[in-house]
Amino acid sequence: MQSSRRNGFTAWFVAGMILACLISFPAPAFPGYPEQPITIYCGYAAGATTDLTARALADGAEKLLGSPVVVENKPGGGATVATALVASKKPDGYTLGVVSTGVISVRPHMLKIGYDPFKDLTLIMQYSRYIGGLCVLNESPLKTIDEFIAYAKAHPGLSYGSSGLYTQQQLAVELLAQCKGLTFKHVPFKGGAPANTALLGKHTDFVAGAGQHIQYLTQEKFRMLLVYNTEKRDPNYPNIPTLKELGCQDAPALGYILVAPKGLPKDIYQKISTTFKKVTESSAFQKLLTNLNLPYDYKNQEELEKEMPGQSAFYKSFLDKMGAKKKK
Repeated sequence: MQSSRRNGFTAWFVAGMILACLISFPAPAFPGYPEQPITIYCGYAAGATTDLTARALADGAEKLLGSPVVVENKPGGGATVATALVASKKPDGYTLGVVSTGVISVRPHMLKIGYDPFKDLTLIMQYSRYIGGLCVLNESPLKTIDEFIAYAKAHPGLSYGSSGLYTQQQLAVELLAQCKGLTFKHVPFKGGAPANTALLGKHTDFVAGAGQHIQYLTQEKFRMLLVYNTEKRDPNYPNIPTLKELGCQDAPALGYILVAPKGLPKDIYQKISTTFKKVTESSAFQKLLTNLNLPYDYKNQEELEKEMPGQSAFYKSFLDKMGAKKKK
């Protein structure tokens, strides 16, 4: 009888210990993730460098996860439209965004946005950064930036396209204008692709390239006269000076980042960050970056969260000095 009671006590004790362990170390909340397609909202138009890298990320992740990963372009507001859409979704791992760090550090100071940049997003990773270039058509008689500046002084109001309002490319060109006493007319587009197309069609006088202009340099349709958003000359174009070399202030480079809604479960975050990091390290993705003339510049969540407040403070001061007004 005592043996039976002892055995019964032991069984209950073991069961209790197992239950305690399960409580202390709970199973993953989403053990089958992903069980449905994942959507990546891209903040820029189809064909832009951001779009091309987003699609490469999606293709690579789809192979690793075994589930469809679809890219939807939601351009507008310097990627704030896509960012607001991401922020509004459930943090279940099925909605991601590929945007610029500018949606955190720049655009909130300039535009009315539908999200809090520090409260509504999960920063997953940065994988590259933007390097811009001022380009004219290859048939242009302007061969150097000095010739361009002289021509712009004699012809105030030259028009230029950029990938959006208050993007770092626009800021760089406006810094050039302030520095050299020039006047330009800015024509914002919903991405680098339509801005380049406008120059090809001679609807603008030059373009503030955001990365996709490189393919037109390769095709000898554009001529680049200046690089900006960078501390050093581009090794692929060593004869092209930087904005700082002209004695002008430059706008700091912004990064290509992958984001999700705030509150992403830890296990889902871990799977997403691990998967997409592997994609960025693959030979196929690295080749794409090389072809687009983009540097590989990986930063994890901790590094981004540490960097963004300072970058935001810098751009606020920077834009205030420019006299920029927040658009209602």
